[in-house]
Amino acid sequence: MADKKKVELFTDGACSGNPGPGGWGAILRYGAHTLELSGGYRLTTNNRMEILAVIRGLEKLKEACVVELYSDSKYVVDAVNQGWVYGWKKKNWIKSNKEPALNVDLWEQVLVLLSKHEVTFHWVKGHDGHPENERCDVLATSAAAQENLPEDTGYSGN
Repeated sequence: MADKKKVELFTDGACSGNPGPGGWGAILRYGAHTLELSGGYRLTTNNRMEILAVIRGLEKLKEACVVELYSDSKYVVDAVNQGWVYGWKKKNWIKSNKEPALNVDLWEQVLVLLSKHEVTFHWVKGHDGHPENERCDVLATSAAAQENLPEDTGYSGN
């Protein structure tokens, strides 16, 4: 069996107001190949866009890969690296403080994708000159600024 492809995924989410119009951006890199992705919604949250960037990037992979994922979202990186998301799911999406976990619709998609790929999450400081993070921010903010954005049907106002 051949070794899995090694891919880099850079992600970012943005929101104009929180909640407000939001966008996500992702860059996939495999060897010399680079793919930029983005999208937006008319009413959403920054955290939803951060998670959605991860989902959309991982969804583009046509086969199981080893992925080095870079995000400036502590929420996303810590939820996976600290195991919070697995605990939330195990407790029927209730956090340790007995409050319901947010963005369950997206986290469930993330968990499915993480079961298909070997993903290592890395936190990068946002707005600190990291070239791919800066580009993802441009992709996300540009997507959020578009007209006639679709509805984020998973956003319930919390």
